[in-house]
Formats: sequence, C-alpha cells, structure tokens
Amino acid sequence: MNGMGTPLGLVVDGSLGQGVEVRLDPATSVEEVKVGTFVTLQGEKLRFFGVVTDVKLGAASPGLKYNLPDVSNPFIAEVVGGTAVFGTIAVLPSLTMPAVLGDSDSPSPAKTIPPHFARAFLASERDVQAVFGSADDQHFWIGNPLDMETKVCLDLKSLTERSMGIFGKSGTGKTFLTRLLLVGILQSDLASTLIFDMHSEYGWQGRDSERNRQVKGLKQLFGSKVAVFSLDEKSSRQRKLSPDEVVRISYGDIEPEDIEALRENLGLSDVASQAAYNLKQRLGSGKWLEEFLALGGRDDLSELSSSINVQPQALAALHNRLSRFKRYEFMVSKAERDSVQRILEHLDRGMHVVLEFGRYGNDPHAYILVANLLTRRIHERYVQRHEEAEGTGGPGPRPLVIAIEEAHKFLSPGLASQTIFGIIARELRKYSVTLMVIDQRPGGIDQEVMSQVGTKLVCLLDNERDIDAVLGGAPGSRELRTVLARLESKQQALIYGHAVPMPVVVHTREFGSADSYAELSRTPSRLRAADGSSDRSSGDELKDLFG
Repeated sequence: MNGMGTPLGLVVDGSLGQGVEVRLDPATSVEEVKVGTFVTLQGEKLRFFGVVTDVKLGAASPGLKYNLPDVSNPFIAEVVGGTAVFGTIAVLPSLTMPAVLGDSDSPSPAKTIPPHFARAFLASERDVQAVFGSADDQHFWIGNPLDMETKVCLDLKSLTERSMGIFGKSGTGKTFLTRLLLVGILQSDLASTLIFDMHSEYGWQGRDSERNRQVKGLKQLFGSKVAVFSLDEKSSRQRKLSPDEVVRISYGDIEPEDIEALRENLGLSDVASQAAYNLKQRLGSGKWLEEFLALGGRDDLSELSSSINVQPQALAALHNRLSRFKRYEFMVSKAERDSVQRILEHLDRGMHVVLEFGRYGNDPHAYILVANLLTRRIHERYVQRHEEAEGTGGPGPRPLVIAIEEAHKFLSPGLASQTIFGIIARELRKYSVTLMVIDQRPGGIDQEVMSQVGTKLVCLLDNERDIDAVLGGAPGSRELRTVLARLESKQQALIYGHAVPMPVVVHTREFGSADSYAELSRTPSRLRAADGSSDRSSGDELKDLFG
C-alpha cells in the first residue's frame, strides 16, 4: 500500500486493554522485529499506530513440540514454518489516524482496535513524523526510534507545563539525557532553568566516563544565556574556571523548615527536628541558628532545653548534627550579596543558572540544605509575584524549571509533604515553577509526587520497586514493563507522558561531537534577535564554538 512500511502479518486476536496479537507472515522472521518497534495496523476506516511489547513463538498444534518434524530436510522445514509453526508479536495500539493519511491529519488516542485480519506493517518514516512532529522551536529532537533514522521530538510546551522526571540505574546515561532536555528548554526559550549541579556536570563542562573525554556544558554551548554560580570557589579555580557568581549562605537565612528537610539524612528524631522551631521562637528569627551553634557546654544546652521545654538529649543531638555547618566555607555570619536576589535577577533576564557544588557535591547534607533553602526562598518570591500579577492584571513571572539530582532525598514519603520540592510538585505549575527530578532510585520517591510528574524519561531499571514506581498509573503499564526490561544499558530510554503522544523507545541523539555541538547550540530566531546577532551566519557561530 502507498505510504506503508514493510509488511509484517495479520491481526488474529486482542483487546483494547491488553493490545492485539499479530501473526507474522511466513516471510517475516521473528528476529527482524524487536520490542519497542513502531507498528501501524491498517483497519477498514482507521490506521492504528502502536509499539511492539512482546515477541512470541506459536504453533498450530500444542502437541507439535512433543513430536518434532524432521526439519533437517529444507523442504519440510519450509512447509512447517509456513503452516504449523509461526511467530507472533504483541502490539499496543496507542493512536489512530485516518486510513488514508493526509497532510493536515493528526493522531488521536486509540479507543478501539482493528478488526481480525487487519494488515500490520513496520511504521514508515512518514507515520512517525505525523505522530511526533518535526524539530522546530517548539519541538526538540530527543532521539530516534529503534532501527529508524526518523527523529522523535518532544513537545517542549507540554514538557515544561508540568514536572518531568529522568530515571535510570547508575551508568545508563541519565546525565546525558538531562543535558539534552536542558538544551531543548534553552533553545525554546519557554522557561528559565535553575540547575542544582551536584557533580559539576552541566555548567562549563562535564565528563563522558565511558569514552574518557570532556564534553561541553551549557555555558560553552550558549554563552551569555547561561550563568554559572559556584558554592565552592576553590574547586572552580582548581578547574581553571571563573564562575559568574560565588554563593554565600548566611546563618540567618536558614529556617527550621530547612532543618526538617535534613531530618532523615541527619538521623534526627521528630523531637530533635521540631526543636528548631522552639529555638527560633526563643532566640529570635535570623539569629537562632548561629547563637545555638555558639553554645559549647553541656550546661548551656541543658539550661536552654529547660527554657524551651525540649528534652536535653534531643537538643544535644540537634546541636551535634548541625555543628557540621560550621565546617562549610560557604556558611557566613552575613553574606555580602543576597544570592537568591542575584539568581532571580539572572532568571528575570531570561537567563539560565547552573549552581555548581564543587567538593560539597559529595556531601548530601550540604546539597539538600542549599537546594532546599534557595528553592524555598525563590518559590516565595514567585508566589508573591504571581499574586501581585493577579491583582494588577499584569504578566506573571517567567516560567521556571528547577532541576535536582538524587531527588528521592527530597521527596521520600516521609518528607515530600514537608519540603518545598514536594509542594512544588503538587502545585502543577500554579505559580509558574516546575521540577526536573533526576534519580536512580525512583522507588524512594513519594507515589503522590510521582503521579504528578507529567513526562517520564526512563533508562534501564532492574529493581522491581523502581519499575513499579515509574510505571504506576501509566496506561498499558504491564506491557510497558516488558519494553522497559529490554532497554539497552546505554543511550536508550522509554519516554511517555505529556510531551509525547504515546510511549516511545528512543536511541538518544549524540552529545559530544563537533557536529552535535553545532546542532545543539542552535539559537532560535527570537533569541538571536534579542542578542542583536540575527545577522550572524552559522559559520560565524561555529567559529566561536571551535575557534
């Protein structure tokens, strides 16, 4: 048929909930069809678009496996292969299109299935393009379908409208996938991003450990559109980098809510963590922590515990755990500059901020403290601006995506309802702020929070609890489990949710070569105009990038 891909076989069974079974033609080997491959099913009035979720071997008679024919004879093997034994594939139809596809037709969710003996084909490039669109300022090329050169694109507006998640076991390429998503958001100019860069991978440069090479970060690709803030100036200097800003945190900026976010990681009891609220009430806002940490003797703590009605053991435990803050060089009595205000100023100008943690990236307490504190204060400003805009009828704040690594440390079931990140996830961009959560242990994230993640990009996972967490509530989750289990360990991901019309397995695009840098650093026309660089040629841009 015109516009169709390679014929596969006929529909012989199925249901809307579990997908359809396709018996392969004798000329089609089961070895030619892989889990995750796109398939079109030609019905009478509709064309169905789906993905292969399983591959099976079938036989016309159950007893055939006990009475094997003499397949050493090529003629007998050919006859049996075309009649008595055959291959089948399970296909989960996700979308429908008109049987005769026109240029203006768009797919819609599948609410029925094709009839018996509907023909199945490998999806053509035109089918894939009709479903996932073409790369432009609103659609970002994230990768290619299995065994196809066609581009799979994400709808960036849908991606940033709700929180998103990148999940996968260690070493499966989460960092590279995250870089690609961040590049897409920068290209689109639909939102600003604030990236809490635990291991200094996204700012100036990162590392491809598999190929033992350095790769360009966002600052090298987008120049003045990205500002690199550093929590550890010494680490930046050692790497011969000059950060745009150095972050300092005042003791007075820390609130009891920030201590509550550290409760599990510090091993604090509920009584000890709640004592921070008593201390603030007793010692005063803005100075309670510094005065508390200045206490040195057991008698001082005992006297204070009596005055605030907190058990001495709990108060001593809190003092002991929080004393580590005094070792952090970024903690000061009074910061010369308001780091939150500086970050907001950059975001308001349409820039993107990467906060590198340097040596503190290996200290989960420092990472959680700073990320929670800065996000809480930035969120407060966004809420205030949003309410002011509603009152005056003016424009709201520029949308913001906040990227956090090791997300389960902020969003565990015991903390998600109390940390600012759990609040943001539940707000569904009510105040123009969403999350990009990156984690290798999604099973440790509160399920209510996971249900609010709009788009999930999942690399290989092998822990049952993690798999249940990422697929919970997804249509066709049982079938997608099979697809997820068959992902390769590198550069493959299952993507589903708001940014794509249906679940898709992609081989993620290249990141690290000169050609990939040239494509990824492309600046949309509206950004070029804002920069005053609309008359620059691509050759000039390449010269800037590669000298």
